[in-house]
Amino acid sequence: MYQWLDTHNGMECGSGTAFLKYEYQNDFFSELKSDLQKTVEIKGTDRIYIVYNDAENKNTVGKFLFGNRKAAPWTGYAPLNETVEDK
Repeated sequence: MYQWLDTHNGMECGSGTAFLKYEYQNDFFSELKSDLQKTVEIKGTDRIYIVYNDAENKNTVGKFLFGNRKAAPWTGYAPLNETVEDK
């Protein structure tokens, strides 16, 4: 992944986050995915999420390029709203 990011002049933006400009011909999503697979070995548990502007530059879009959303590490820490009476 580092090789691919360096080749595309990726800028480090924090833990596991990078910024880059990616040039494509027709289909941004499929071309980016194919380009990454040429350099990076994607395993079943790997997840890559991209944030980009839509074709009209009107909306910011987020989508998993590889993998899917999973439960957040903080899930289950919020207090319950039930009142419990102990006896």
